[in-house]
Amino acid sequence: MTKDVEMAARNGGGGDYYPPHPHHGGAGGEDVDDDGKRRRTGTVWTASAHIITAVIGSGVLSLAWATAQLGWVVGPVTLMLFAVITYYTSGLLADCYRTGDPATGKRNYTYMDAVGSYLGGWQVWSCGVFQYVNLFGTAIGYTITASISAAAVHKANCFHNRGHAADCSVYDTMYMIIFGIVQIFFSQLPNFSDLSWLSILAAVMSFSYSTIAVGLSLARTISGSTGKTTLTGVEVGVDVTSAQKIWLAFQALGDIAFAYSYSMILIEIQDTVKSPPAENKTMKKATLLGVSTTTSFYMLCGCLGYAAFGNAAPGNMLTGFGFYEPYWLIDFANVCIVVHLVGAYQVFCQPIFAAVETYAVKRWPGSEFITSEHPVLTGKSCRFSVNMFRLTWRTAFVVVSTVLAIIMPFFNDILGFLGAVGFWPLTVYYPVEMYIRQRRIQRYTSRWVALQTLSFLCFLVSLAAAVASIEGVSESLKHYVPFKTKS
Repeated sequence: MTKDVEMAARNGGGGDYYPPHPHHGGAGGEDVDDDGKRRRTGTVWTASAHIITAVIGSGVLSLAWATAQLGWVVGPVTLMLFAVITYYTSGLLADCYRTGDPATGKRNYTYMDAVGSYLGGWQVWSCGVFQYVNLFGTAIGYTITASISAAAVHKANCFHNRGHAADCSVYDTMYMIIFGIVQIFFSQLPNFSDLSWLSILAAVMSFSYSTIAVGLSLARTISGSTGKTTLTGVEVGVDVTSAQKIWLAFQALGDIAFAYSYSMILIEIQDTVKSPPAENKTMKKATLLGVSTTTSFYMLCGCLGYAAFGNAAPGNMLTGFGFYEPYWLIDFANVCIVVHLVGAYQVFCQPIFAAVETYAVKRWPGSEFITSEHPVLTGKSCRFSVNMFRLTWRTAFVVVSTVLAIIMPFFNDILGFLGAVGFWPLTVYYPVEMYIRQRRIQRYTSRWVALQTLSFLCFLVSLAAAVASIEGVSESLKHYVPFKTKS
């Protein structure tokens, strides 16, 4: 057994596998943390960048549509309500990064580790299913979304040159393949700690296209060419039938609820943060910064977008061509979306990469194919090495997710279902149950009842959104033709 693998074994195999670095001192020639792993360097700012990259997806551009389904009263209230719920439950989850003392207790490197430490049994495996299926689904969904935004650049130029009534549709497949090739290269970044610069760039991109959408909505609202808005949203008998109103309201609730969700990667982000101060304190500050920033943009995009388009708000303000001019600004915004999704794809896939590679090191500790690192860059400030197993399996992962995106271009409807199913257990149920176990809260006390009530209400939201998503998938399948989907 090599020295590298012995280190991984002593660490319990959790989290990312870090090869030793020859330029550090400390125990074993390496500058390490209390668990023997390479010293973490994350801060409030890098953690916030990871959160914003994960949370502010291009879904922010659909919030005008969601607000249109719910109206001026329920829409903004729902946005604020789920911001508060996300912030609160994220704080509960951050306290579970260490078992026992928040500063010196045993580290839990992944969400599954935390659930295993506090709840154990079948709940560990159910958590793994919810978490990793959602992460894999998100990778496929982001591939599709990025291709739609890339195609929108072509369409914006086409509409500008040939008129708004022209047929500017284009096949998405080529853009999906290009996105996949780019991800093959970025997937070779070994772990979350090496993603900080990419997350910061992605966060800047999300600010950019969100600001553009807000600015264009505000300009349209000021100009007076706005759609009709109401207190209750789309009107039964005018815009939709009563059955459609219910389905669309459920979909909108679900979209808003899991637009904030990043719990599935919170522990993994927290595992990049340095201490002191205690990681949970840093993570709570990062959560406050991330969620408050996100909520500001969500409120602006949702409310100003609804004010601009009214009950006819498009599903995506920038790719659904709610705006045609200035075409160059629409092009820039869609390029920002693509760049952001390059970073967001990595943020959501790194936990999957870490889980598989950690298992492989434990299962085959003597295999050089799995454990050997081949240095490419060895400078003090810039280090990079290639691992053949990492290169092979991560490339295969990207290829599979890209092929599935091409085969199932309606997958975003399926992703809506996965998000609905995963929202309650990952964002609410497990954090609440671990907090109850951690603080030894007695059954039927006022705090216990309040926490269980919150969990049950969020379960109902998940259930309603899941049912509405199934209806959306069934509609998409009626028009599905493999490899022939246009934007």
